[in-house]
Amino acid sequence: MGQHKSTSVGRSRARVRRLRPRRCLRKGCEHIYRPRRWNQRYCHDPECRRELRRWQASKRQQRRRHSELVLAQHAAAERERRRQAKFKAKPKESAEAARGHAAKNLSCAPFCDRPGCYAPRRCSIRNPARYCSDGCRLMLARVRDRERKWLGRATPAGQHKRRLEYQNARSSVTQSAQTAGSCGTASIRTPDPPRRSNSRRSHIIDRDPSGR
Repeated sequence: MGQHKSTSVGRSRARVRRLRPRRCLRKGCEHIYRPRRWNQRYCHDPECRRELRRWQASKRQQRRRHSELVLAQHAAAERERRRQAKFKAKPKESAEAARGHAAKNLSCAPFCDRPGCYAPRRCSIRNPARYCSDGCRLMLARVRDRERKWLGRATPAGQHKRRLEYQNARSSVTQSAQTAGSCGTASIRTPDPPRRSNSRRSHIIDRDPSGR
């Protein structure tokens, strides 16, 4: 039997890579924080997490309202309520007192898919839009692209692609440095040699040919 080798020492000696600071994805927060996991999208602020849970609850409620089953159940409940309202009168309760904090974010129109954004989606002719502006769309696209690259680094193809990216980056830096050096050498001009004075020649010309 071979000798057993423990891998705990090798793991402890391995360099642990720290994640870079990120910007919180929730609209209205956008604080820069240090993530603890590779797929963490939001900061550690309790108020930010509370507002995020409220937005998620509003999003779930809106999706539920647009389902056909819920629409049919709501129509049946409204018919029953109108039928019972004929026999007994009940004081009407305000929507703000009934729903609490959700009353100010209540909207029938679909709102943006970026967390924390309650703005309505912009109009689109081809496909139904998911965001209110290009800023929200690009913010989600950057987050998804970062997570896709992180997952791809664990594959052999991703590691090979990353090596090629590093080689191209190093070659471009070297080429730019060489170009800057050649431009600096060409810009330096060699000083011209000092010109000889023509005072002696003019003195000879002014003199009389007879030497007087």
